[in-house]
Amino acid sequence: MTAPSHGSGVGPLRVCSGSVSGVSEPATTPDPSPSHVRAHTDSSVGHLTLDRPEAINALDLAMIREIDAALDLWERDTDIQVVLLDGAGDRGFCAGGDVRGLHGQIVAGRADETATFFRAEYALNARLAEFPKPIVAIADGITMGGGVGLAGHAAVRVVTERSTLAMPETRIGFTPDVGGSWLLARAPGRTGEYLALTGATMDAADAIYAGFADHLVPSERLGDLHDALVTRADPHTPTELVLLFDETAPPSALEAARSWIDDAFSADTVPEIVDRLDARPEPEAQATAETLSALTPTGLAVTLAAVRSARQLSDLRAALAQEYGLVMWFATSQPDLVEGIRAQLIDKDRSPAWRPATFADLPSDIGAQALAYRPDVALWS
Repeated sequence: MTAPSHGSGVGPLRVCSGSVSGVSEPATTPDPSPSHVRAHTDSSVGHLTLDRPEAINALDLAMIREIDAALDLWERDTDIQVVLLDGAGDRGFCAGGDVRGLHGQIVAGRADETATFFRAEYALNARLAEFPKPIVAIADGITMGGGVGLAGHAAVRVVTERSTLAMPETRIGFTPDVGGSWLLARAPGRTGEYLALTGATMDAADAIYAGFADHLVPSERLGDLHDALVTRADPHTPTELVLLFDETAPPSALEAARSWIDDAFSADTVPEIVDRLDARPEPEAQATAETLSALTPTGLAVTLAAVRSARQLSDLRAALAQEYGLVMWFATSQPDLVEGIRAQLIDKDRSPAWRPATFADLPSDIGAQALAYRPDVALWS
Protein backbone atom coordinates (compact mmCIF):
# COMPACT_ATOMS: atom_id res chain seq x y z
CA MET A 1 0.00 0.00 0.00
CA THR A 2 0.96 3.61 -0.11
CA ALA A 3 -0.19 6.19 2.33
CA PRO A 4 -0.07 9.96 2.28
CA SER A 5 2.12 12.42 4.02
CA HIS A 6 1.04 16.01 4.16
CA GLY A 7 3.21 17.56 1.46
CA SER A 8 1.82 20.34 -0.68
CA GLY A 9 0.92 19.89 -4.32
CA VAL A 10 3.18 20.73 -7.21
CA GLY A 11 2.99 24.17 -8.79
CA PRO A 12 3.37 25.13 -12.46
CA LEU A 13 5.94 23.23 -14.47
CA ARG A 14 8.93 24.83 -16.11
CA VAL A 15 11.10 23.30 -18.79
CA CYS A 16 14.71 24.44 -18.76
CA SER A 17 17.84 22.91 -20.25
CA GLY A 18 16.15 19.62 -20.86
CA SER A 19 14.62 19.38 -17.40
CA VAL A 20 11.12 19.40 -15.97
CA SER A 21 10.62 20.64 -12.41
CA GLY A 22 7.75 21.67 -10.21
CA VAL A 23 7.88 25.19 -8.82
CA SER A 24 5.47 27.13 -6.66
CA GLU A 25 7.43 30.39 -6.45
CA PRO A 26 9.53 32.46 -8.87
CA ALA A 27 12.96 31.02 -9.59
CA THR A 28 14.63 33.54 -7.29
CA THR A 29 12.65 32.35 -4.26
CA PRO A 30 13.75 29.11 -2.53
CA ASP A 31 11.11 26.39 -2.67
CA PRO A 32 10.13 25.48 0.92
CA SER A 33 9.04 22.03 -0.26
CA PRO A 34 11.94 20.55 -2.26
CA SER A 35 11.01 18.16 -5.02
CA HIS A 36 11.44 14.43 -4.50
CA VAL A 37 11.03 13.67 -8.21
CA ARG A 38 13.67 14.43 -10.82
CA ALA A 39 12.24 14.78 -14.32
CA HIS A 40 14.37 15.53 -17.35
CA THR A 41 14.58 14.72 -21.03
CA ASP A 42 17.48 12.98 -22.74
CA SER A 43 17.06 12.81 -26.51
CA SER A 44 13.72 11.04 -27.04
CA VAL A 45 13.55 9.70 -23.46
CA GLY A 46 11.61 11.33 -20.65
CA HIS A 47 13.40 10.21 -17.47
CA LEU A 48 11.59 10.21 -14.11
CA THR A 49 13.57 9.38 -10.97
CA LEU A 50 12.00 9.09 -7.53
CA ASP A 51 14.47 11.05 -5.44
CA ARG A 52 13.87 10.37 -1.76
CA PRO A 53 16.51 7.72 -1.12
CA GLU A 54 16.61 8.27 2.65
CA ALA A 55 13.03 6.89 2.73
CA ILE A 56 13.59 4.33 -0.07
CA ASN A 57 11.71 6.77 -2.31
CA ALA A 58 8.43 6.44 -0.42
CA LEU A 59 5.62 8.26 -2.18
CA ASP A 60 3.73 11.29 -0.96
CA LEU A 61 1.01 13.32 -2.64
CA ALA A 62 3.41 15.94 -3.98
CA MET A 63 5.50 13.24 -5.70
CA ILE A 64 2.42 11.73 -7.31
CA ARG A 65 1.40 15.13 -8.66
CA GLU A 66 4.91 15.81 -9.98
CA ILE A 67 4.98 12.51 -11.84
CA ASP A 68 1.56 13.25 -13.28
CA ALA A 69 2.61 16.74 -14.36
CA ALA A 70 5.69 15.41 -16.18
CA LEU A 71 3.53 12.85 -17.97
CA ASP A 72 1.20 15.67 -19.02
CA LEU A 73 4.08 17.39 -20.78
CA TRP A 74 5.60 14.29 -22.32
CA GLU A 75 2.31 12.92 -23.61
CA ARG A 76 1.97 16.05 -25.78
CA ASP A 77 5.67 16.33 -26.68
CA THR A 78 6.21 14.59 -30.01
CA ASP A 79 9.97 14.44 -29.37
CA ILE A 80 9.45 12.12 -26.39
CA GLN A 81 9.03 8.50 -27.47
CA VAL A 82 9.79 6.56 -24.26
CA VAL A 83 9.48 7.23 -20.52
CA LEU A 84 12.04 5.70 -18.14
CA LEU A 85 11.01 5.39 -14.47
CA ASP A 86 13.50 4.52 -11.75
CA GLY A 87 14.52 5.36 -8.18
CA ALA A 88 17.50 7.10 -6.60
CA GLY A 89 19.83 5.37 -4.16
CA ASP A 90 20.96 1.77 -3.89
CA ARG A 91 18.29 0.44 -1.49
CA GLY A 92 15.29 0.27 -3.75
CA PHE A 93 12.93 1.70 -6.32
CA CYS A 94 10.07 2.54 -3.93
CA ALA A 95 9.15 1.06 -0.55
CA GLY A 96 5.56 2.29 -0.63
CA GLY A 97 4.37 5.32 1.26
CA ASP A 98 4.14 7.15 4.53
CA VAL A 99 1.76 4.94 6.50
CA ARG A 100 2.45 7.01 9.59
CA GLY A 101 0.73 9.86 7.79
CA LEU A 102 -2.23 7.60 7.03
CA HIS A 103 -2.38 6.62 10.71
CA GLY A 104 -2.50 10.27 11.72
CA GLN A 105 -5.28 11.05 9.27
CA ILE A 106 -7.47 8.18 10.41
CA VAL A 107 -6.98 8.92 14.11
CA ALA A 108 -7.82 12.58 13.51
CA GLY A 109 -10.90 11.70 11.45
CA ARG A 110 -9.58 13.36 8.29
CA ALA A 111 -11.04 10.87 5.83
CA ASP A 112 -11.19 13.55 3.14
CA GLU A 113 -7.38 13.75 3.09
CA THR A 114 -7.11 9.98 2.87
CA ALA A 115 -9.54 9.97 -0.06
CA THR A 116 -7.62 12.76 -1.82
CA PHE A 117 -4.36 10.85 -1.67
CA PHE A 118 -5.67 7.51 -2.82
CA ARG A 119 -7.73 9.01 -5.63
CA ALA A 120 -4.59 10.72 -6.95
CA GLU A 121 -2.46 7.61 -6.56
CA TYR A 122 -4.92 5.26 -8.24
CA ALA A 123 -5.46 7.68 -11.11
CA LEU A 124 -1.68 7.65 -11.64
CA ASN A 125 -1.60 3.83 -11.51
CA ALA A 126 -4.20 3.69 -14.27
CA ARG A 127 -2.44 6.37 -16.29
CA LEU A 128 0.85 4.49 -16.23
CA ALA A 129 -0.90 1.40 -17.60
CA GLU A 130 -2.69 3.37 -20.32
CA PHE A 131 0.04 5.85 -21.28
CA PRO A 132 0.25 6.10 -25.09
CA LYS A 133 4.05 5.96 -25.08
CA PRO A 134 5.94 2.97 -23.65
CA ILE A 135 7.06 3.28 -20.04
CA VAL A 136 10.11 1.29 -18.95
CA ALA A 137 10.12 0.83 -15.16
CA ILE A 138 13.25 -0.30 -13.31
CA ALA A 139 12.20 -2.05 -10.08
CA ASP A 140 15.74 -2.38 -8.73
CA GLY A 141 15.91 -3.28 -5.04
CA ILE A 142 12.97 -2.91 -2.65
CA THR A 143 9.69 -2.43 -4.52
CA MET A 144 6.64 -2.79 -2.32
CA GLY A 145 3.07 -1.56 -2.09
CA GLY A 146 2.90 1.76 -3.88
CA GLY A 147 6.16 0.94 -5.65
CA VAL A 148 4.43 -2.03 -7.29
CA GLY A 149 1.63 0.36 -8.26
CA LEU A 150 4.16 2.41 -10.23
CA ALA A 151 6.35 -0.31 -11.74
CA GLY A 152 3.85 -3.15 -12.00
CA HIS A 153 1.61 -1.46 -14.57
CA ALA A 154 4.33 -0.16 -16.91
CA ALA A 155 4.62 -1.46 -20.47
CA VAL A 156 8.13 -2.84 -19.85
CA ARG A 157 8.91 -3.98 -16.28
CA VAL A 158 12.54 -4.65 -15.40
CA VAL A 159 13.88 -6.30 -12.24
CA THR A 160 17.45 -7.01 -11.18
CA GLU A 161 19.24 -9.54 -9.01
CA ARG A 162 18.72 -7.08 -6.12
CA SER A 163 14.94 -6.79 -6.52
CA THR A 164 12.55 -7.62 -3.69
CA LEU A 165 8.86 -7.19 -4.50
CA ALA A 166 5.86 -7.62 -2.20
CA MET A 167 2.34 -6.54 -1.38
CA PRO A 168 2.67 -6.67 2.44
CA GLU A 169 -0.55 -4.86 3.39
CA THR A 170 -2.11 -7.62 5.51
CA ARG A 171 0.81 -7.23 7.92
CA ILE A 172 -0.60 -3.86 8.96
CA GLY A 173 -4.26 -4.87 9.03
CA PHE A 174 -5.01 -3.78 5.48
CA THR A 175 -5.44 -5.21 1.97
CA PRO A 176 -3.43 -4.98 -1.29
CA ASP A 177 -4.22 -1.92 -3.40
CA VAL A 178 -2.64 0.24 -6.18
CA GLY A 179 -3.86 -2.32 -8.69
CA GLY A 180 -2.13 -5.10 -6.78
CA SER A 181 -5.32 -7.13 -6.63
CA TRP A 182 -5.44 -7.07 -10.46
CA LEU A 183 -1.89 -8.46 -10.70
CA LEU A 184 -2.43 -10.98 -7.90
CA ALA A 185 -5.65 -12.25 -9.43
CA ARG A 186 -3.76 -13.09 -12.62
CA ALA A 187 -0.79 -14.82 -11.02
CA PRO A 188 -0.45 -18.55 -11.83
CA GLY A 189 -2.61 -20.98 -9.91
CA ARG A 190 -3.27 -19.84 -6.36
CA THR A 191 -0.01 -17.94 -5.97
CA GLY A 192 -1.99 -14.70 -6.00
CA GLU A 193 -3.90 -15.69 -2.88
CA TYR A 194 -0.65 -16.83 -1.27
CA LEU A 195 1.19 -13.59 -1.99
CA ALA A 196 -1.78 -11.43 -1.04
CA LEU A 197 -2.55 -13.09 2.28
CA THR A 198 1.01 -13.63 3.52
CA GLY A 199 2.70 -10.52 2.11
CA ALA A 200 5.57 -12.81 1.08
CA THR A 201 8.46 -11.28 -0.84
CA MET A 202 9.40 -12.16 -4.40
CA ASP A 203 12.86 -12.11 -5.89
CA ALA A 204 13.37 -11.38 -9.60
CA ALA A 205 12.56 -14.93 -10.69
CA ASP A 206 9.39 -15.05 -8.60
CA ALA A 207 8.27 -11.61 -9.82
CA ILE A 208 8.63 -12.64 -13.46
CA TYR A 209 6.86 -15.93 -12.81
CA ALA A 210 3.98 -14.24 -10.96
CA GLY A 211 3.50 -11.62 -13.68
CA PHE A 212 4.80 -8.63 -11.72
CA ALA A 213 7.82 -8.15 -14.02
CA ASP A 214 8.95 -8.99 -17.54
CA HIS A 215 12.76 -8.93 -17.73
CA LEU A 216 15.78 -9.58 -15.53
CA VAL A 217 18.62 -7.15 -16.26
CA PRO A 218 21.76 -7.26 -14.09
CA SER A 219 22.07 -4.08 -12.04
CA GLU A 220 25.52 -3.47 -13.51
CA ARG A 221 23.93 -3.21 -16.97
CA LEU A 222 21.26 -0.63 -16.09
CA GLY A 223 23.49 2.23 -17.24
CA ASP A 224 23.98 0.50 -20.56
CA LEU A 225 20.22 0.02 -20.87
CA HIS A 226 19.68 3.74 -20.27
CA ASP A 227 22.26 4.62 -22.93
CA ALA A 228 20.61 2.24 -25.41
CA LEU A 229 17.19 3.82 -24.82
CA VAL A 230 18.67 7.26 -25.43
CA THR A 231 20.61 6.39 -28.59
CA ARG A 232 17.76 4.21 -29.92
CA ALA A 233 20.02 2.19 -32.20
CA ASP A 234 18.66 -0.87 -34.00
CA PRO A 235 16.61 -2.66 -32.62
CA HIS A 236 14.50 0.35 -31.84
CA THR A 237 11.54 -0.66 -29.64
CA PRO A 238 12.01 -0.51 -25.83
CA THR A 239 11.24 -4.19 -25.44
CA GLU A 240 13.79 -5.16 -28.10
CA LEU A 241 16.37 -2.92 -26.45
CA VAL A 242 15.76 -4.45 -23.01
CA LEU A 243 16.14 -7.91 -24.51
CA LEU A 244 19.73 -6.99 -25.43
CA PHE A 245 20.52 -6.95 -21.69
CA ASP A 246 17.99 -9.51 -20.46
CA GLU A 247 19.26 -12.62 -18.68
CA THR A 248 17.37 -15.82 -18.06
CA ALA A 249 16.03 -15.82 -14.51
CA PRO A 250 16.96 -18.72 -12.24
CA PRO A 251 14.24 -21.19 -11.25
CA SER A 252 11.43 -19.60 -9.25
CA ALA A 253 10.97 -20.84 -5.69
CA LEU A 254 7.37 -19.70 -5.96
CA GLU A 255 6.81 -21.99 -8.94
CA ALA A 256 8.48 -24.87 -7.11
CA ALA A 257 6.04 -24.44 -4.21
CA ARG A 258 2.93 -24.58 -6.42
CA SER A 259 1.84 -28.03 -5.22
CA TRP A 260 1.22 -27.04 -1.61
CA ILE A 261 0.27 -23.44 -2.42
CA ASP A 262 -2.42 -24.49 -4.92
CA ASP A 263 -3.74 -27.20 -2.61
CA ALA A 264 -4.05 -24.97 0.44
CA PHE A 265 -4.97 -21.63 -1.07
CA SER A 266 -7.80 -23.04 -3.19
CA ALA A 267 -9.85 -23.51 -0.01
CA ASP A 268 -12.95 -21.37 0.37
CA THR A 269 -12.02 -19.56 3.59
CA VAL A 270 -8.89 -18.50 5.45
CA PRO A 271 -9.46 -20.95 8.35
CA GLU A 272 -9.73 -23.75 5.79
CA ILE A 273 -6.53 -22.54 4.13
CA VAL A 274 -4.74 -22.67 7.50
CA ASP A 275 -6.09 -26.17 8.18
CA ARG A 276 -4.83 -27.40 4.80
CA LEU A 277 -1.43 -25.82 5.41
CA ASP A 278 -1.19 -27.53 8.79
CA ALA A 279 -1.95 -30.86 7.14
CA ARG A 280 0.80 -30.50 4.54
CA PRO A 281 4.21 -32.18 5.08
CA GLU A 282 6.27 -29.28 3.71
CA PRO A 283 7.97 -27.13 6.39
CA GLU A 284 7.22 -24.04 4.28
CA ALA A 285 3.51 -24.81 4.47
CA GLN A 286 3.69 -25.15 8.24
CA ALA A 287 5.52 -21.83 8.52
CA THR A 288 2.92 -20.17 6.30
CA ALA A 289 0.13 -21.42 8.59
CA GLU A 290 1.91 -19.80 11.53
CA THR A 291 2.28 -16.54 9.60
CA LEU A 292 -1.42 -16.39 8.76
CA SER A 293 -2.41 -17.22 12.33
CA ALA A 294 -0.67 -14.05 13.53
CA LEU A 295 -2.30 -11.70 11.01
CA THR A 296 -5.57 -9.79 11.10
CA PRO A 297 -8.64 -11.98 10.56
CA THR A 298 -10.53 -9.07 9.01
CA GLY A 299 -7.74 -8.11 6.62
CA LEU A 300 -7.16 -11.72 5.56
CA ALA A 301 -10.84 -12.47 4.92
CA VAL A 302 -11.36 -9.27 2.95
CA THR A 303 -8.14 -9.77 0.97
CA LEU A 304 -9.14 -13.30 -0.03
CA ALA A 305 -12.51 -12.01 -1.23
CA ALA A 306 -10.92 -9.08 -3.05
CA VAL A 307 -8.41 -11.14 -5.04
CA ARG A 308 -11.08 -13.62 -6.08
CA SER A 309 -13.46 -10.82 -7.00
CA ALA A 310 -10.71 -9.15 -9.07
CA ARG A 311 -10.48 -12.31 -11.22
CA GLN A 312 -13.94 -11.51 -12.51
CA LEU A 313 -13.32 -7.82 -13.21
CA SER A 314 -12.90 -6.43 -16.70
CA ASP A 315 -9.78 -4.31 -16.36
CA LEU A 316 -7.34 -2.50 -14.10
CA ARG A 317 -9.64 0.49 -13.63
CA ALA A 318 -12.36 -1.78 -12.29
CA ALA A 319 -9.89 -3.34 -9.85
CA LEU A 320 -8.71 0.09 -8.70
CA ALA A 321 -12.31 1.16 -8.12
CA GLN A 322 -12.88 -1.96 -6.03
CA GLU A 323 -9.70 -1.27 -4.06
CA TYR A 324 -10.71 2.34 -3.46
CA GLY A 325 -13.95 1.18 -1.86
CA LEU A 326 -12.01 -1.22 0.36
CA VAL A 327 -9.47 1.45 1.32
CA MET A 328 -12.18 3.81 2.47
CA TRP A 329 -14.03 0.98 4.25
CA PHE A 330 -10.89 0.15 6.23
CA ALA A 331 -10.05 3.80 6.89
CA THR A 332 -13.50 4.84 8.09
CA SER A 333 -14.83 1.77 9.89
CA GLN A 334 -12.13 -0.74 10.82
CA PRO A 335 -9.79 -0.52 13.85
CA ASP A 336 -7.22 -3.01 12.59
CA LEU A 337 -5.53 -0.65 10.11
CA VAL A 338 -4.66 1.89 12.80
CA GLU A 339 -3.65 -0.88 15.19
CA GLY A 340 -1.48 -2.62 12.60
CA ILE A 341 0.40 0.58 11.76
CA ARG A 342 0.85 1.31 15.46
CA ALA A 343 2.25 -2.12 16.22
CA GLN A 344 4.53 -2.39 13.19
CA LEU A 345 5.75 1.17 12.60
CA ILE A 346 4.97 3.51 15.51
CA ASP A 347 5.39 1.65 18.82
CA LYS A 348 7.10 -1.24 17.00
CA ASP A 349 6.04 -3.75 19.66
CA ARG A 350 4.99 -6.18 16.88
CA SER A 351 2.03 -7.19 19.06
CA PRO A 352 -1.13 -5.93 17.38
CA ALA A 353 -4.42 -6.42 19.20
CA TRP A 354 -6.68 -7.31 16.29
CA ARG A 355 -10.42 -6.71 16.62
CA PRO A 356 -11.88 -9.23 16.31
CA ALA A 357 -8.96 -11.42 17.28
CA THR A 358 -10.26 -14.69 15.86
CA PHE A 359 -12.14 -15.89 12.81
CA ALA A 360 -14.77 -17.36 15.11
CA ASP A 361 -15.76 -13.82 16.08
CA LEU A 362 -15.74 -12.52 12.51
CA PRO A 363 -18.96 -12.35 10.47
CA SER A 364 -18.84 -15.04 7.82
CA ASP A 365 -19.82 -12.52 5.15
CA ILE A 366 -17.27 -9.85 6.09
CA GLY A 367 -15.65 -10.04 2.64
CA ALA A 368 -18.96 -9.42 0.93
CA GLN A 369 -19.73 -6.58 3.33
CA ALA A 370 -16.45 -4.87 2.53
CA LEU A 371 -16.85 -5.30 -1.23
CA ALA A 372 -20.38 -3.87 -1.04
CA TYR A 373 -19.20 -0.63 0.58
CA ARG A 374 -19.49 2.44 -1.63
CA PRO A 375 -17.51 5.62 -0.84
CA ASP A 376 -19.32 8.95 -0.86
CA VAL A 377 -17.47 9.84 -4.07
CA ALA A 378 -16.67 7.10 -6.56
CA LEU A 379 -13.07 6.81 -7.76
CA TRP A 380 -13.90 7.45 -11.42
CA SER A 381 -16.67 9.98 -10.87
